[in-house]
Amino acid sequence: MIRAVSHVAAMGAYALADLGGPDTVSLAQNESAFPASPAAIAAGKAMLDQMPLYPDPEWPDLRGAIAETHGLEPETILCGAGSMELIGCLIRAFAGAGDQVLGTDYGYAFVASASAQVQAVYAKAHEEDLTVSVDNILAAVTSATRIVFLCNPGNPTGTLIPNTEITRLRDTLPEDVMLVVDQAYAEFADRLEDPAEIFNLVKRSDTVVMRTLSKAYGLAGARAGWGYFPPAIAAEVRKLLNPNNISIPSQAMAAAALRDQAHMRDVVAKTAAIRDGFADGCRALGLTVPQSHTNFVLIRFADADAATRVDAALRQEGLLMRGMGGYGLADCLRATICSQHVMDRALTVLKGVLK
Repeated sequence: MIRAVSHVAAMGAYALADLGGPDTVSLAQNESAFPASPAAIAAGKAMLDQMPLYPDPEWPDLRGAIAETHGLEPETILCGAGSMELIGCLIRAFAGAGDQVLGTDYGYAFVASASAQVQAVYAKAHEEDLTVSVDNILAAVTSATRIVFLCNPGNPTGTLIPNTEITRLRDTLPEDVMLVVDQAYAEFADRLEDPAEIFNLVKRSDTVVMRTLSKAYGLAGARAGWGYFPPAIAAEVRKLLNPNNISIPSQAMAAAALRDQAHMRDVVAKTAAIRDGFADGCRALGLTVPQSHTNFVLIRFADADAATRVDAALRQEGLLMRGMGGYGLADCLRATICSQHVMDRALTVLKGVLK
């Protein structure tokens, strides 16, 4: 019998959201409630006749659009098939058997899977009130720690810590510990914090910043993410990337989306308005909903049984939220913000179950 290597055989597959059936409306994937920029759609269509060719492995136009948008040096921007590819390659390049990769209670779960692939130990620092605690991260660092992953804003919590806390974390971590700041939802918080503060940490040569076009830009299906890397770290990660990782249409769409900042900001504003109204409606029912800085909200019920009852009632109405038992939050559901009509339907179901 052919067998996988022992540590892979012992792993579980990375758990994706339950998508339900064909008639189900998913509020589980944190996808955009609104379409991508019309300019992005047009740019992708214009490249369909180039599908016989391999994509440019240097992503020149996409790199240029990222650099223009954020005031960065294009040479140390790496692009991936979503930020997942970049995270996986980063861990494979800089962690190995017995090393510690440190996250937080409710950090991005894929980091644990990527760590298991190289037999690194994934550890979690405790969050306070569903919010990252820099002090708890620092207390959890050991001599085996190689990488610290910080999601800000957090997923699935939606909470945010200020840039000053991230800078304090970097200033206090040992110099030989890499800090990775995952900003998948940053466009929903950029108006509150100057993004340049975090990008500037990359100049220290010990910090990486990740972003994606899957959320605010509405391009989850294009699989386009990117990271800002110190040159020495970028050189090692680049060895592990698929050299033709983002398709020609996807590169064109992502570059055009980045150059249409007005559309992105409009999507963020409309999403935030629906999000805040839905969150207020949940709170009026006595539910706990942390302030979200993303395109989703985390809803905490009285107990796990209440969350299960609401989940069942939603499914009966063709609505599907994300259960949080895998994060140790069995009393919670995470709701991606969809159209106003869908969120009104979801709130009606909640009212029916809870009242």
